[in-house]
Amino acid sequence: MREDAGRMPEEAAERIGCDRSKISRIENAPLGLSLGELRDLLAFYGVDDPNYIEEVANLARRGTERGWVQRLGVALPSYADYIDYEQTASYIRSYQPMLIAGLLQTSEYARELFRASPVRMPPHRIDELVTVRMQRQEVFVGDNAPQVCVIEGEGALRGQVGGAKVMRTQLEHLQAVGDWVELQVLPLGAGAHAGVMGSFVLFSFPTPAFSDVVCVEHRTRTLYMETPEETDVYTLTFDSLRSAALSPSASLDLITRTKQEL
Repeated sequence: MREDAGRMPEEAAERIGCDRSKISRIENAPLGLSLGELRDLLAFYGVDDPNYIEEVANLARRGTERGWVQRLGVALPSYADYIDYEQTASYIRSYQPMLIAGLLQTSEYARELFRASPVRMPPHRIDELVTVRMQRQEVFVGDNAPQVCVIEGEGALRGQVGGAKVMRTQLEHLQAVGDWVELQVLPLGAGAHAGVMGSFVLFSFPTPAFSDVVCVEHRTRTLYMETPEETDVYTLTFDSLRSAALSPSASLDLITRTKQEL
């Protein structure tokens, strides 16, 4: 429909306020779309047959969107997009200098982070968000689990999120994830390094047609970058951080010592 209408993927992405890569994923079927996005795109492509529109809408209702995301009210499109990238990636590289990566958080640690938000949330909303964060960790289950590499800053290990008890449980969890995550710690003594500009997540996908996507989270929005010029810089940055970080075994030793100090 898009091609018949003479529209480019960039135009479709601008129409529904998303990244170009999301249009590619919709068109190649690993990603669903909301009914609002569907109807907007159909109108943009000049489709005006109401019977056909309703037929396609019925398909979308039975489509591939992750029901638990919708049921739990994750309203921000940028967060829903992030979850879809996470669920369809074959390789996830994450650098987190100050916080434990979301895929590695315990529910208690995640709850304390949401409680600390400057935007006050009722308890039931915090419960929903914690549930979503725990559901995200199901990417580690099954034959299609992605390869995951995480570099944590030592400051993330020593931050007293929720107090000593919460942090002790969190560090114990980090000790246990080595079977399915390549985890390295960037020590405080590393000095100047490639990650001084802050955290980011780099997604790679099994289909060559899908470009890598870099995610940088800000307080009010999430920035996605997918041009080779952008993703190549972050790939180089991550590789540099891996070289500066402790080995996985030395990282595990540091996590163990930090837990013992609590």
